Amino acid sequence: MSQPEIGRSIVAGGIATNYHDHGAGPPLLLIHGSGPGVSAWANWSRNIPVLSQDFRVIAPDLVGFGYSTHPAGAVDDKSVWVRQVIGLLDALEIDKISVLGNSFGGAIALALMIAHPDRVHRAVLMGSVGLKGPVSDALDFLWSYTPSLENMREAIGKLAYDESRITDELVQMRHEAAARPEAHRSYAATFGGAPRQRALDMLSSEEADIGRIAHEVLILHGAFDKVIPLQTSIRLHQLIRNSDLHSFAGCGHWVQIERAASFNRLVRQFVDQGLVA
Repeated sequence: MSQPEIGRSIVAGGIATNYHDHGAGPPLLLIHGSGPGVSAWANWSRNIPVLSQDFRVIAPDLVGFGYSTHPAGAVDDKSVWVRQVIGLLDALEIDKISVLGNSFGGAIALALMIAHPDRVHRAVLMGSVGLKGPVSDALDFLWSYTPSLENMREAIGKLAYDESRITDELVQMRHEAAARPEAHRSYAATFGGAPRQRALDMLSSEEADIGRIAHEVLILHGAFDKVIPLQTSIRLHQLIRNSDLHSFAGCGHWVQIERAASFNRLVRQFVDQGLVA
């Protein structure tokens, strides 16, 4: 049975890391979100084939997700994921890279730019976490997830704006991924404990540090995102002086899926050219 979620394996910062490496050209790192059943491939399968036409696309499963190492306990410091990313770049002998972070992955991209500004060329943040604030009802449901087909259908309904995308096949696929014992153990340990606020606070960076980011940043957000409010991206745009903000109509938290063609076009243009007049 084919398992497209499993790519290559490498030790990155001491962590056995499953990652995908496609295409040639300027390197582009894709960092997935934190929804139940997520992996790099599940998050980016509609984008990697397009983006890899222009870039060397590298998409890892971060520790505690997908088919990378699953620790016995919680990951309670975002620097663990940042060190894994730096270890991956070092192992692949990549000095500087552009970064695309989705939700949770946006928080890691922000932390990466703050801690290692010299390793990042420019960045795209999509539906990004990274600021302190209240946990939305949708995010609370996702992070307290317990595996079942019914719960997965409800979880996908909170991620997508267009419920016609919620097929039985998609629900079954994500349910099976989320129900893997090691995957659920890691997920529950890191995000499931009450209050969920602690996880959001852990992923947040200080506004003063975000305000010092000098990189060019493209900020993307679905106008009907139930998980992370659009206001979060508006505030990030206000803080990051070299940023542009694009809001997608008729779209929830899954911009890369629900508006894949527009998303791919904007990312390709920005990573290739930066912010242009």
